[in-house]
Amino acid sequence: MLFAVRLIFVVLLVVVVTVTVASSRSIEEFGPPFVVGLVVASVGVGVVVLLLDVLTPNKKLTSVVGVYLGICLGLVAAVAFGSLIDIVARAWDIAQGPAQVYLSLTKIIIGIVLCYLATSIVLTTKDDFRMVIPYVQFDRKPDQYAPVLLDSSSLIDGRLEALASAGLVDAHLVVPRFILDELQALCDSEDRHKRARGRRGLDAVSRMQTSPRMDLRVQDVPLDGRGADRMLVECAARDHLRIATCDAGLQRVAQISGVQVINLHEVSAALRPPIQQGEPITVTVTRAGEQPGQGVGHLPDGTMVVVDGGAAYIGSEAACTITNVLQTQTGRIIFSRVDPPQSGSAASMGAAATAQEIDASHVGDAPLRGGPVRTSSASSRNPRRA
Repeated sequence: MLFAVRLIFVVLLVVVVTVTVASSRSIEEFGPPFVVGLVVASVGVGVVVLLLDVLTPNKKLTSVVGVYLGICLGLVAAVAFGSLIDIVARAWDIAQGPAQVYLSLTKIIIGIVLCYLATSIVLTTKDDFRMVIPYVQFDRKPDQYAPVLLDSSSLIDGRLEALASAGLVDAHLVVPRFILDELQALCDSEDRHKRARGRRGLDAVSRMQTSPRMDLRVQDVPLDGRGADRMLVECAARDHLRIATCDAGLQRVAQISGVQVINLHEVSAALRPPIQQGEPITVTVTRAGEQPGQGVGHLPDGTMVVVDGGAAYIGSEAACTITNVLQTQTGRIIFSRVDPPQSGSAASMGAAATAQEIDASHVGDAPLRGGPVRTSSASSRNPRRA
């Protein structure tokens, strides 16, 4: 569509110039070379305009409106200065003769200078303006509805997709093109784990683009030749965006630069039910801990639980009591201890059965199968020798 619009623009420009010159009465005075020159000049103007359009692919509406407003203000100021120059020239009687050429040239130069100055002032101070007209708001302050930039870690993680599918994300989601290139590089890696991470991130982008509850856009960012984290921070700072990430290092750099960051680990921790010291939990112990007698298990949400005395429960569930909760940058770690078995329970009965001593006084009452009859030491002695 854009190629067709550009082609129509060039053809229309050449046709209008050709028809206008051909219909003029003075065309016979200039001859065919003049017509060919005008056509070539019109094509050159069209090519210059197309080059400017192609070399600036990421046009901002605020910048375009700022240029237009600057030119309009410059032209109005040029007309005012031109009228003032005409009044002075008539008062001094210098509006006749060769001085008229210099007066016209002075007004043109003043008009160009004023248009440039007005455009430059509007573009450099656009953050100080506020306009009520929709889509022409220069001072775009970051708010709770600012679009969210996604980095590779947030796409690979997958929790943001779940939150957006649940309707908790109302803002627009933006994936820079260089993030897709980073995921593609992971897919081409020789490490199978990196390949899996890259494919998971690209699959997440595909699903989020087709989801009716999400508005995800892929944006070209002209910041090539820099690190992905630096480009994310600069893009967010320039366009007043937020960043969603799982990288604590990127979060610190962005906060130093004044960019708002959404850490998915913090969001996940906020959505977890609160766990207080002294609460009972049941966890499946999967492996031994670092300290002797410790076991390690995980809750259904992935929270690691260190069980004191849980080494004997590896491969089975253990009833524990929380002793401490440690919050880290990557999540939380729960420390607990195994509860003592209650009386009457299967665990207490098993412990009692293993701890019960055998009464040797009744062993000799019945013969053992497949062996000699065993008697106690008292009955085995000869009464006559006693």
